[in-house]
Amino acid sequence: MHHDTQERLRQLRGATPAKSHNARTVAALTGNPGCVRRALLDAAGIDKDTLAARFGQSPFAITRGNAFEAQVKANGFAQLLTLLRETLGLELAEVGAQDLEEVGGNKNSELRYTRSRQALKAAVDGRDAPTFFDHPLLRLDVGGNDVYLEPDLVAFHHDGVLHVVEIKSFAIIDNQADGTKVAAAARQSAVYVLALRRLLGDDKVSHEVVLVCPKDFSNQPTAVKIDVRKQLINLEHQLTRLARIETLAGQLPDGLSLDPGTHSPAELLENLSTLEARYAPACLASCEMAFLCRHEATGCTDTLGATVREELGGVETVTEALGLAHGTRVPADDQQEAATMLRNTARIYGSAAAA
Repeated sequence: MHHDTQERLRQLRGATPAKSHNARTVAALTGNPGCVRRALLDAAGIDKDTLAARFGQSPFAITRGNAFEAQVKANGFAQLLTLLRETLGLELAEVGAQDLEEVGGNKNSELRYTRSRQALKAAVDGRDAPTFFDHPLLRLDVGGNDVYLEPDLVAFHHDGVLHVVEIKSFAIIDNQADGTKVAAAARQSAVYVLALRRLLGDDKVSHEVVLVCPKDFSNQPTAVKIDVRKQLINLEHQLTRLARIETLAGQLPDGLSLDPGTHSPAELLENLSTLEARYAPACLASCEMAFLCRHEATGCTDTLGATVREELGGVETVTEALGLAHGTRVPADDQQEAATMLRNTARIYGSAAAA
């Protein structure tokens, strides 16, 4: 990233510490690639929870399963090895683990990434293959911005293939789990798989990830395989649609800042409004700024979801849509198709209501 871009993003963030990207933020960003606001906030490392709280919005809670992860990895990965023997067919009698969370006591991201890259490449080249790589640090280009990513675990299969292991604290009860949470875990895991594949090659990283969760109403872990090929295709496609951060940062007004420590909520709101948002109902499940953006989008067709937005191409507000439906508004050239559909729908609805 160019120095000028870094300086503009630092100015946007202000004096607050930068918050790193992670797989969840990358998955959310690629789920809504047209949102300039999210792209710039994430690239600048702005803490969106803290920013949203200044407007009286409910913070977006992220459940952290650190205690469950520690339990699963305890006693030399004993529980995890049993699960992976069953899930992946691991046949190793002994467990070899490499802790990549730091390098000689140093947690510098570039050092950790370099060490992780060396260790993972050595494994797939057959030179050194421990069973587990604990908290390796990966890297992925997101809109021209190098983002560091840290999966819970990467397991090395005896056939020379790496598997991402994602440890989550939500339960699998009677072999069923919350579909929304599983889908989110699959999207996040796909981010790790893509980062690994770009480092090592597609054939060295499995499209099947291992999801480890508590079983039923206990803390006993269980594991299932998830195929993330669909998520990978979508992720790669959306990454190509992201605008370059250099381009977006270059369009920022001089001196624009979102530092909560030096601006009032009213000033922050005014400054934030200069960053174009693209709200959709799905944002409520993935973005800390969603409540504010929804409020800003009141009356816009975006609030009705992606399907409606696409059907009503060129019609930006509900008021416009109603006017076109009732024939009280003359459609613009790019609204002709939507206007015809709206008038037909209104006529059918009116006939049904009168019957």
